[in-house]
Amino acid sequence: MKLDFQTDDGIGTRANLGVIVLETDETLEQEFSRIMDLTGVALYHSRIPMVPEIRPDTLARMEQDLPATARLLPSSLSFDAIGFGCTSASTVIGSENVARAIETVCPDACVTNPLAAIIAAARHLEAKRLAFVTPYIPEVSAGMRSKLEEAGFEIAGFGSFEEGNDRVVARITKASILEAVEKVAAQSPCDAVVVSCTNLRCLDVIAQAEQKTGIPVISSNQALAWHMLRLAGIEDTNPKFGRLFE
Repeated sequence: MKLDFQTDDGIGTRANLGVIVLETDETLEQEFSRIMDLTGVALYHSRIPMVPEIRPDTLARMEQDLPATARLLPSSLSFDAIGFGCTSASTVIGSENVARAIETVCPDACVTNPLAAIIAAARHLEAKRLAFVTPYIPEVSAGMRSKLEEAGFEIAGFGSFEEGNDRVVARITKASILEAVEKVAAQSPCDAVVVSCTNLRCLDVIAQAEQKTGIPVISSNQALAWHMLRLAGIEDTNPKFGRLFE
């Protein structure tokens, strides 16, 4: 028996979003699944090769793999926004180069990354003085700090776990992240705290950290998800994910 069927417009009736996730990342997809749980919003993932060691040379290698990785997203869809899920690699490669590589495959999509998203989020919140928390080795942290300063922000406080292995970064406890946010925010008056790295489990501590510090907290995954949604024209709010989503 040949069965009859009907078709509709698919899952992404409001937006189709794609995100490129590092091979070593254990956190982004879990946090994105919660933030992007919106009617009519479809989210698709692709994984890019990456070794556990987070160094400028290993981060830079991903630029050559971006087009092939973007090509693994469903070719039948027209994507509204695509995000590259690595803050430190976006710093090393450069936001313009990240976008250029992905646009060779998906020319009509808006492209963003955590660094660009953090800058957009901080400007949206009208923050000028930032406290800055990273898990990176000093060389990687310094590069991102420079990018934030070039974008016009003042770094009022800074602290890092100085961990170079991405597998270990994924195991840093939420309590440790919360404590780090409080300590760095207390160094000097600031308008917001930035917590960098898509592999840090920040989403569950953002609201608590904001309550304790009295200022907005911007994490890589939270900012990237927010920026992708806004670029796609999705303006839904959800305060449990921080002031950025109010």
